[in-house]
Amino acid sequence: MAPAGLSTSSFSALVASLREHAPLVQCLTNTVAQEITANVLLAAGACPVMADSPLEAGEIAAKADAVLINSGTPSRESSGAMLDAIAVANERGKPWVLDPVGIGASTYRTDFLLSVLDSRPTAIRGNASEIRALAGEKVSGKGTASLHDVPGALNAAHQLAERISGVVAISGPVDLIVSPSKSSWVTSGSGLLQRIAGTGCSLGALTAAYLAIPGADPHSAVIAAHAHVGAAAQIAARKAMSPGSFRVAWLDALDEVCPDLVQDLVNVEDTQ
Repeated sequence: MAPAGLSTSSFSALVASLREHAPLVQCLTNTVAQEITANVLLAAGACPVMADSPLEAGEIAAKADAVLINSGTPSRESSGAMLDAIAVANERGKPWVLDPVGIGASTYRTDFLLSVLDSRPTAIRGNASEIRALAGEKVSGKGTASLHDVPGALNAAHQLAERISGVVAISGPVDLIVSPSKSSWVTSGSGLLQRIAGTGCSLGALTAAYLAIPGADPHSAVIAAHAHVGAAAQIAARKAMSPGSFRVAWLDALDEVCPDLVQDLVNVEDTQ
């Protein structure tokens, strides 16, 4: 449960607000994660639109409540669509999330991700290796898996949060949410999340959905997304111990999560 002195309601109440507002999230994401990302948004109470063509990306961004930019399977075409969606999101004042999947895997991918930082995403979400690489550090990785721990990425997260004047989230055994003046450690989840493709990418989309809730504090919104995913994972892990059955149970649990469950299953500790 959240420690005494921390206003749990600042993020747990957002779980109910998400379903009330059902924000439309435009997902420009990788081909591996499209299906699970759409289902996660629907199960949690948001609405997905998987529009990543340069023929319509800007037009759809104008209609969406938030935008996800995920670099998992980049191409010239998808990168152009992402730039269009980012431009419209910024022009219309809509939140957008950058998920720098696999940064460092290629020069093309890395250069693209570094270039969009100047467009100031509302939030960045990634694992420790991705956050450190996005901050300009030399890191090692294995595919999209992180070979670095979350505490070791704290300084990089602070640098990025200052640069974008936004929120940076590092996913791991304990998640770290960093804003320019505040950091929060979020304890929840299950190790089985790391054994299913697309769970982190889906979290990026859900983060965008929470940021789209009218009046939501961005830091609290990012915590809420991680708390929702983590609480659902804990519920699912009680019913399923293998990746396939866990995936189904997790989607069901995303629908079951409510503010009370978040308060019971998630621990949040703020630091300055």
